[in-house]
Amino acid sequence: MPISPAPIPPRPLCRVAIVGGGPAGLMAAEVLAAGGASVDLFDAMPSVGRKFLLAGKGGLNLTHAEAIEAFVGRYGEQADAVGRWLRAWSPQAVRDWADGLGAATFVGSSGKVFPHEMKAAPLLRAWLQRLRRAGVRFHMRHRWLPESWVLPADGPVSLRFATPSGEQVVQADALLLALGGASWSRLGSDGRWVPALAAAGVPVAPLQPANCGFDVGWSEYLASHHAGAPLKNVVLRCAGPAGQSFERKGECVLTATGLEGNLVYAASAGLRDQIQHQGHATLTLDLRPDRSLDELQQALARGRGARSLANHLREHAGIKGAAAALLREGVSAEDWARLSKDAAWLAGRIKALPITLTAPRPLDEAISTAGGVRLEALDAGLCLRQAPRVALAGEMLDWEAPTGGYLLTACLASGAVAAHGLLSVLGMPQAAPVEPA
Repeated sequence: MPISPAPIPPRPLCRVAIVGGGPAGLMAAEVLAAGGASVDLFDAMPSVGRKFLLAGKGGLNLTHAEAIEAFVGRYGEQADAVGRWLRAWSPQAVRDWADGLGAATFVGSSGKVFPHEMKAAPLLRAWLQRLRRAGVRFHMRHRWLPESWVLPADGPVSLRFATPSGEQVVQADALLLALGGASWSRLGSDGRWVPALAAAGVPVAPLQPANCGFDVGWSEYLASHHAGAPLKNVVLRCAGPAGQSFERKGECVLTATGLEGNLVYAASAGLRDQIQHQGHATLTLDLRPDRSLDELQQALARGRGARSLANHLREHAGIKGAAAALLREGVSAEDWARLSKDAAWLAGRIKALPITLTAPRPLDEAISTAGGVRLEALDAGLCLRQAPRVALAGEMLDWEAPTGGYLLTACLASGAVAAHGLLSVLGMPQAAPVEPA
């Protein structure tokens, strides 16, 4: 009688701990669970995705529909590295993923991609339901205590957490960190991991504000009378992060201390680097890009008669309110009395108003963070070379991107890449593409 072979015992599940419940951590959880891992996600906040929800309040910009070559170029010095992530999880994959969660997308006039409902909350709810169905376990109000943490060379990972019921120790086969940067700390990304990882021997570039506003040092009059005023349809020009010229039309906002807004955020990397190297940075604003220098000069050269200069600027150059106050800013009363009678000088100042920036706004006010764990410390799967069972993803890595869907897309992509990296290290099947719910 033939002897039946002994049954092969089922392979034990590999337990992966994820610390951080933002988009990168949640995407990693999805890919790891689909690949057969047992996933526990820990976050210090009472709920996950808090920055994701806040960013989506005015309309959730998921990604951008521009050609992939231009898309990758948005990541500056790290374009090659981030481009590799995007080959694994592309902008189109983001749209397909959202569609699969019931959040069908559309492309706006600017090329930005939004879910039809525009809000982040419905998408996040559907995402969390799918993750729970996949077996992902969520542990809220668990703050990782990385002090004296030792990188695991090749073996299980031990983690300490502060929880409402006291300190807990968790053992896992692998660890994925998606702790964010240090902006909007009230939402959970406070940068407290930096000294701990640096002490453990992980190379970390200093965190810096990205997509941020800047201090100028306005006069008391401008700060008190025009803070909060928008400057619409202006052109900002400055030197880019590698010395190239930057020029873009859009909107910015005067603040009590300086400038902020989407137009300023788009130029912030170069402006921040100039301040770091030179102590200041200078940009120019074209307040009337729809009119040529000659046209403005001819209009302003017309006799004022009994009209005030304010009325003259409003009627012949379309300059009023905050824009008119900006023209006067930084010019002495004596010089203003003399130069404001010069149509060529006025027209030139309207077309290229110089503004000197003295400092970026504090890190916690920034939309995102530059700096973080240096990419050369990681392999192609975003696992630490010195500790392959530890992967990292999201904004805690040393890259940056402008707003417009680029930040979120790369965070999601890095989470997917890091999850695949850990699955490979653990010798588990790679995850199949995520199917619609």
